Amino acid sequence: MSADAYATAPPTLRQRRRAAATREIVDAAESYIAEHGPHALSLRAVARSLGMTVQGLYHYFPNRDALVTALVAKAYEDLADAVTAAVDTAVVEPAELPFMAAAKSYRRWAITHVERFQLLYGAPLRRYEAPAEGPTTQAMRRIGEIFQREMFAGFTTAQLAAADTRALSPALRAHLHLLFPHGRETLPPPATALLLGAWGHMHGLVVLEAFGHTSFVGEHQAEIFHMAMRDLLEDIHRRIPAQPTGTPAAPSGA
Repeated sequence: MSADAYATAPPTLRQRRRAAATREIVDAAESYIAEHGPHALSLRAVARSLGMTVQGLYHYFPNRDALVTALVAKAYEDLADAVTAAVDTAVVEPAELPFMAAAKSYRRWAITHVERFQLLYGAPLRRYEAPAEGPTTQAMRRIGEIFQREMFAGFTTAQLAAADTRALSPALRAHLHLLFPHGRETLPPPATALLLGAWGHMHGLVVLEAFGHTSFVGEHQAEIFHMAMRDLLEDIHRRIPAQPTGTPAAPSGA
């Protein structure tokens, strides 16, 4: 059989059973986290809930870190899926740009799945270190790329490079130049600085709400968040110069 045939061959019965068992373990671990919080995660408790031994669970996840990595990557992917779906179905009008739909979906997922959001952005789990450039990093980047695309859709690289920001030191400019891709080029440092500031603003408000620090606002938390996000987006777009007359518009997400 050729290499291509091996690559396209359907999974074997054993592979399908292993994949099903792995999904069941991850689902059980998510349920345990939802009930007890991420810091209480125990391989023994997860195995017990499935009627298996810890030794049996080790056949699928050799240690706690491997299971945590799978849980973190899946949480990032589920969050990114929710944000993507919101953007894809957004009503594009001045009051509801795709960026706003993305921000609202990010907040909604966080406050609906607080324990899983805490696994991503709460206090780090003791003795856990995510693998460098592993599945957790790749999944996290997907969310960043969504917000980058929707925040700067329609602007050219030249416009983004001329964004009005405070002066960046040469060292910071060089570092920012490498962080985020922008189409076939690198997102210009001024735009990257704006993106990181916006991310901190949006994410900070979501963390405060998800972890109960703005409960005093009551039922008005969503309105406060939406107002802050509209102001944030308008401020960023004011900082990006208009295109010169006669210059072709950049495609969305360029």
